[in-house]
Amino acid sequence: MLKSKKINLQSLKKILVERGFVVKKKKNNFNLAEFKSFYFTVLSGFVLILIFSLIPLSVNIKDNIKINKSTVDNNSNIDFQRVLDGKEIGQKNIDEGLDIKNLFEDIFSIDEVPTDTVRLSASTINQLFKDTNYNLENVRKTKIVKPIRLSLLPSEIKNIESTKKKKSLFIKIILPLILEENKRIKIDRKKLFTILNKNMNSDAEKKWLKSKFKQYGVINNDLSTLKVRMDIIPVSLALAQAAKETGWGTSRFAIEGNALFGQWTWSGEGIKPAGVDPENSKHKVMKFKVLKASVRAYQRNLNTHGSYKSFRSERAKMRDADIDLDSLHLADYLDKYAATGKEYTKIIKKIIKQNNLQDFDKAKLLPSSIQLKNII
Repeated sequence: MLKSKKINLQSLKKILVERGFVVKKKKNNFNLAEFKSFYFTVLSGFVLILIFSLIPLSVNIKDNIKINKSTVDNNSNIDFQRVLDGKEIGQKNIDEGLDIKNLFEDIFSIDEVPTDTVRLSASTINQLFKDTNYNLENVRKTKIVKPIRLSLLPSEIKNIESTKKKKSLFIKIILPLILEENKRIKIDRKKLFTILNKNMNSDAEKKWLKSKFKQYGVINNDLSTLKVRMDIIPVSLALAQAAKETGWGTSRFAIEGNALFGQWTWSGEGIKPAGVDPENSKHKVMKFKVLKASVRAYQRNLNTHGSYKSFRSERAKMRDADIDLDSLHLADYLDKYAATGKEYTKIIKKIIKQNNLQDFDKAKLLPSSIQLKNII
């Protein structure tokens, strides 16, 4: 039978059954379902190990972030727009161009505001400083300056025979004015960085930005340029330049025109320098109604004019490196401030060193209100 017919499995099974054999299907002992819980246990353990291994890394990263000293700029929108314009990211020219249309608008407004322009005598001012316990020795120790703001220099300052007393009086008058203008810039700079770190800005913030672009002569609404230009001038550097340009407050330009920094003008109101040939030179020294306007004009000049781009660039490098602004180093980049070039910068550095003016770089103006105290 086996030779004559083809036998399949079903026929073979039937034959075996008829012969008394029991035929059963072999059971598969490997059941995947029984191992599901085991698989999930292993996977969960792996996930937990991964999580706990990453936690120390995240803690270390957080510890390394200097929240109070660093600012992260949100440049995603700016970079995206540059890509759309076919430009390379990070390859743009910073601090280029100057729109002078509204550059001194806020400075002129200072002169328009009614102020107490009574010229106090040197003796009266000295008595005022004595009554308020405002002296440079305390300032050097405490770094706190009394908010005494004078609009005019005393005409008798040029008659003070003691050089030490003359210098002291001049510094005490000018120091609060410089600190006040620096504080105003610091507040603006803090607001700028707050805006830069936001993904969305309010209409009020956009309006404020627009006004600052005009104030600093920034073209094309370039935020990087505004950040470079909107910064303070070291106190010691400003004091030294004011001392040099006015002869410690004794010059005709300082007494008659409140001009502390010898800035020139070819069109505005000014004082004609003595001994200058009117045919060959038409420049004048800018004059102001109050000293405060002269300080602001000086800061705006250094922060915007093309001649001082290298000064601003070096200052920005110091900011990026998170180090204090060094007036002795920055003075080297003001060689274009005067016709004498490098000799001028040597004199400025000498004035800073001889009079220990860097003692005032970290000084703060005592706030006149609780609100301002919280800000500074």
